[in-house]
Amino acid sequence: MTESELIHLCQQASPRGQQELFDRWADSLYRVALRYVKTDVDAEDIVMMSFTKAFRHITSFRPQGEGSLHAWLRKIVVNESLGWLRRRHNFNMVESLDDTLPVPDLNDVCHLPAEDILRLVMELPAGYRTVFNLHVVEGYSHQEIAEQLGISESTARTQLFKAKAQLKKMLIREGFQYGT
Repeated sequence: MTESELIHLCQQASPRGQQELFDRWADSLYRVALRYVKTDVDAEDIVMMSFTKAFRHITSFRPQGEGSLHAWLRKIVVNESLGWLRRRHNFNMVESLDDTLPVPDLNDVCHLPAEDILRLVMELPAGYRTVFNLHVVEGYSHQEIAEQLGISESTARTQLFKAKAQLKKMLIREGFQYGT
């Protein structure tokens, strides 16, 4: 079934289309949610809330080409994850750092298996992990992160700096040596 056929079925509230949409993307969307929350149960809840929201609003979805449906679903999952985190965490509980401090370089870790990187990222405190995921994985700017989380841009920068610094320490602790 093509993506456009799938969209059409879901816009008609077809149970077959909804099941196909869920089966096709639930696993990848679960992995997105799991990057923000620490437990399987919370990630599953976020995915279910996201699909409920998607099915409710699919009639207003306008495809922008192949892959746009998955991108739209992913954005819903990220937003639901952020909403879940906002209800449970205060992202303003980080002191500001001098913006002139160098940002820890983590570019040399790209050779590590994804599972190892994900495991280390999941050990970060919620604020660091969230900002790291939004900036590094999702590509959000500090201004967009600040707006999404209701924090200042300097707090977003600080949390990213501290996330990278803590990741570097964890990598060294795990025996990975790189850079300076």
